[in-house]
Amino acid sequence: MAILANKNTRVLVQGITGMQATFHTKRSIEGGTKIIAGVSPKHGGETHLDVPVFNTVADAVREMQVDASVLFVPAMAVKSAVREAVEAQIKLIVSIAQGVPVHDMLEIRAMLKSSNTLMIGPNTPGVITPQEARLGIFPENIHHKGCIGVVSRSSTLTYEAVLETNRAGFGQSTVVGLGDDMIIGSDFTDMLSRFMDDDETKAIVMLGKADNSYEQMAAAYYKGLARKKPVIAFIAGASLPFGYNMGYAFDIITHGHVTVNDKKEIMKDAGIIVVDRMSQIHEVLQSLSL
Repeated sequence: MAILANKNTRVLVQGITGMQATFHTKRSIEGGTKIIAGVSPKHGGETHLDVPVFNTVADAVREMQVDASVLFVPAMAVKSAVREAVEAQIKLIVSIAQGVPVHDMLEIRAMLKSSNTLMIGPNTPGVITPQEARLGIFPENIHHKGCIGVVSRSSTLTYEAVLETNRAGFGQSTVVGLGDDMIIGSDFTDMLSRFMDDDETKAIVMLGKADNSYEQMAAAYYKGLARKKPVIAFIAGASLPFGYNMGYAFDIITHGHVTVNDKKEIMKDAGIIVVDRMSQIHEVLQSLSL
């Protein structure tokens, strides 16, 4: 089964009447995603792309069951859109916008902590279960149903990882873009735990980068597992010189003393297969007995 969304997931689109929302919602519907409603203030009572539009999320959930919401709203509006979805007890939120203010994300994280809502993003291509559900902006034509889970902190590298799993002949169970912004709603540990419990997923490709400690936390979680599925990891930024400060919070906290190579060693120690080049992913997948 898919870890976050499948063909039965009932999806709401917040900001559905916008240009980008219209384009991507249409593609999702054409691909079989069950988009059941949209939200757009002042457009309540109308239809858009043949789905009903409501003024608020609360109005929508009063009329129908909603499992997930995709947010096509500007960065400055993400906090209020998330609040609407959390208060409506929607279980999954996918936020596309880039550059949500850090103080807004801190408030959003507090909202999520006291709720049963999971947030993917912001600044994410979203979530896709090939041939079942597309929540976001993933190019669905490169995805093929299969047994490899993909979770990534780099949107563009996610597409390359998908192509590597295709090249290996396996395809994907679920692909999750955690988001490129500094503070995100979910992390590697959460997604790894879901993939570990998913019968359809036989191995996981994990793509990290230099800006936070999410990889170390995932390594600690993975190291403590009694039963493990193979995890193949690539960490972007290994070519940066030692001590190079990218201005990320993690750099400031560690004074640049935890490098990408340090992360790679921590992950190797946990039993994760770490590759130095993206092109090695398909080779490792083909070497596994899946």
